[in-house]
Amino acid sequence: MAVSSSSWELPLVAVCQVTSTPDKQQNFKACADLVREAARLGACLAFLPEAFDFIARDPAETLRLSEPLGGDLLGEYAQLARECGLWLSLGGFHERGQDWEQTQKIYNCHVLLNSKGSIVTTYRKTHLCDLEIPGQGPMHESNSTMPGPSLESPVSTPAGQLGLAICYDMRFPELSLALAQAGAEILTYPSAFGSVTGPAHWEVLLRARAIETQCYVVAAAQCGRHHEQRASYGHSMVVDPWGTVVARCSEGPGLCLARIDLSYLRQLRQHLPVFQHRRPDLYGHLRHPLS
Repeated sequence: MAVSSSSWELPLVAVCQVTSTPDKQQNFKACADLVREAARLGACLAFLPEAFDFIARDPAETLRLSEPLGGDLLGEYAQLARECGLWLSLGGFHERGQDWEQTQKIYNCHVLLNSKGSIVTTYRKTHLCDLEIPGQGPMHESNSTMPGPSLESPVSTPAGQLGLAICYDMRFPELSLALAQAGAEILTYPSAFGSVTGPAHWEVLLRARAIETQCYVVAAAQCGRHHEQRASYGHSMVVDPWGTVVARCSEGPGLCLARIDLSYLRQLRQHLPVFQHRRPDLYGHLRHPLS
């Protein structure tokens, strides 16, 4: 299905692809350069991937490098948002929460900043990635991270109603459906997919989430080798509500741009009214999924 409008008045979003390392200041410089380029090109909202702040070598280093939301690093991003005059989706911040002293574990926290640098909402990753994939190396996120307690309602942004998720969450369609039923027009899955699951599942999962929810899906990704123990697949992309990939990053760090056409989204939902055709009498309702 063709996009209904090519108007330059449509909101422009930027998807940033980076290679985070354990060096937080180097990572900030790389992200800030991309955000400034996004602002120069006219984006109203820039998306950064999971672990934009750093990717550590082991759980001990992860905990040592983590910060609270009120720490120095988010202060730098707040200043960057103000300087550039655009919103920032900070896709996975290693957050020392209020229970840090008791648990000595952190949260994988998606932070949304507005153009004044204020936190609009936060979502703490609910599905933790504890996997043993042959050829990719083990992932045991729960060694250092607590699961978030709830989903968050979609929030109004200059590009549309935005529903927040993180990486592994995309494997759980119930989450995307809950966000869509709560009013989401854009779903975002900032990620750090591995070299085995990436080629097999990345694009097909993102397109499936877009088709079943009739939402735009925005997925900023980590790419390349972070250190000797870890590498990421990359292939950041934007998928429209028809399931078409409308923007995609090339190999390596960089950004891609897409326009969000909400009139097209509404037209598609009218032509293909799947949410009106659902049969909760047969398979039940999602029960109180949002905070």
